[in-house]
Amino acid sequence: MNAMFDKKVTDIMFEKTLTDVVKGIRGSKRDTALYISKCIAEIKQELNSTDLYVKSNALNKLTFLQMMGYGMSYASFPTIEVMSSPRFAHKRIGYLAACQGFNQNTEVILLTTNLLQKELRRADGGMGMYETGLAINCISNIVTEELARDVLPELTNLTSHQQPYLRKKAVLCLFKLFMKYPLALRLTFDKIQQSLEDTNPGVVSCAVNVITELSDKNAKNYLHLAPAFFQLLTQSQNNWMLIKVVKLLGSLVPEEPRLARKLLEPLAAMVQSTQAKSLLYEAVYTITLCLPYCRKADGSMPAAVPAIVQLCGKTLKEFCADKDQNLKYLGLVGFSSLRQSHPKCLMESDARPLILGCLSDADV
Repeated sequence: MNAMFDKKVTDIMFEKTLTDVVKGIRGSKRDTALYISKCIAEIKQELNSTDLYVKSNALNKLTFLQMMGYGMSYASFPTIEVMSSPRFAHKRIGYLAACQGFNQNTEVILLTTNLLQKELRRADGGMGMYETGLAINCISNIVTEELARDVLPELTNLTSHQQPYLRKKAVLCLFKLFMKYPLALRLTFDKIQQSLEDTNPGVVSCAVNVITELSDKNAKNYLHLAPAFFQLLTQSQNNWMLIKVVKLLGSLVPEEPRLARKLLEPLAAMVQSTQAKSLLYEAVYTITLCLPYCRKADGSMPAAVPAIVQLCGKTLKEFCADKDQNLKYLGLVGFSSLRQSHPKCLMESDARPLILGCLSDADV
């Protein structure tokens, strides 16, 4: 018994760790390929070990080598074994290996279904929350239509979990399930909608991201959410979420033209108050999308439109005058959109010479 234990300890002591492999690669610049080949041969032997410490260490090294372009399809079964380990440190290695090594054609994904369902159900207490988080991350990377159908109930339940950490992950992961199993969208969209009213801003931001991505396919399906998004537009202080909200509301304007007049003033206030260039541009660009739909039934435009057009022209002119080529490009795109409803905007903002100067810009 002692001899077996001593052998086990000795094996672990003399194995290369990931740090050893990285140092070895850096130190063998002339024979890097040969060194890596030797490492892979050792890893293949270690993957056959019955000791999860040895196996997880080998899988950790192989995951690193996979990022360098070396295949790891032969490690599918050891990956599942490490994923099933009761130790969190081993699980983390196994789930990362699955995310990188599994694809839609990996047959052993079918063997992970029961494991993933168990992980999603044990989200309470101790390390269970974080183990469930690992499982959710893995599902989002390896999900197939069959796996999506099997784990949908557990994942949907997690959108109402007491921990925001899991609610965020579950909401985002549902989007990946929708891509593989479209029926899931009809079955669970009410949960996504409820997440827009979550008490945690992070969960709300995740729900906004999912709905914004879904609206790219067909914005009309999400028109009924316009009041909720308008409320977020006027109340949220999260710039990154506001960018998504502004984009989504802009995509809804052609479906509901009356929304255009309602958006003008909040967006104009945002242009005047925000210091974030990304949000500033999205607000201005969305205004340019709204302007063609602002005309009233009697043919007149709202009284605030001239001042808002002037504000947009001034802001876009500053973008065009910026030294940053990316901002300059956005300014030109914004002017192009603004001209659709106000052809004289270039003359009114004195931006014409600046735009003509861009023709000789070094950045093609």
